Amino acid sequence: MKRLTAYVSGQVQRTGYRARIVDTARTLGLNGTVENLEDGRVKIMAEGDDDKLKWFEEAIDIKNTLIKVSFIEKDYSAPKGDFANFYKVVGPGETDSRLDTAADHLKELISAVNSMNNNLGGKMDVMIHLQKETLTNQDDLLNEVKDSRKDLKSYLDRRFEKLESDVIEMRIALRAKGII
Repeated sequence: MKRLTAYVSGQVQRTGYRARIVDTARTLGLNGTVENLEDGRVKIMAEGDDDKLKWFEEAIDIKNTLIKVSFIEKDYSAPKGDFANFYKVVGPGETDSRLDTAADHLKELISAVNSMNNNLGGKMDVMIHLQKETLTNQDDLLNEVKDSRKDLKSYLDRRFEKLESDVIEMRIALRAKGII
């Protein structure tokens, strides 16, 4: 059994780092605490078996989207048996301010989503209007084509009648001359 005291530097406060440390330590069966320090670091004290502390030491070096550990100062000593479990030390008003911050972020997110929905709704209205306008234009165009076809058919019918009449007159004239 040993005690690990670690001072963790980097982007480790207000990132969920301590909660991750508590989960990891409890999973490994370690006892101790994790707390934010005023200088921006996080202090971890963990007691347990040597092997588990070595795994824990690797696990606390987190680098992801939110958490970026840059340096860990480690010190091993004899365990004192001060802890019955592993827990997060919370400063006065810390939970309230975090909840307020989370609520503010949630409000901003809801506002952004609503704005996006309103914006999309407005765009959808424009798209529906344009579709209706397109369909109306298609109907107008279709009617115009139908009218043009009627006009063309009427014109061609008149021309054919004239041609038939001309052909009949030519036959009569050719018969009168004895050509046919």
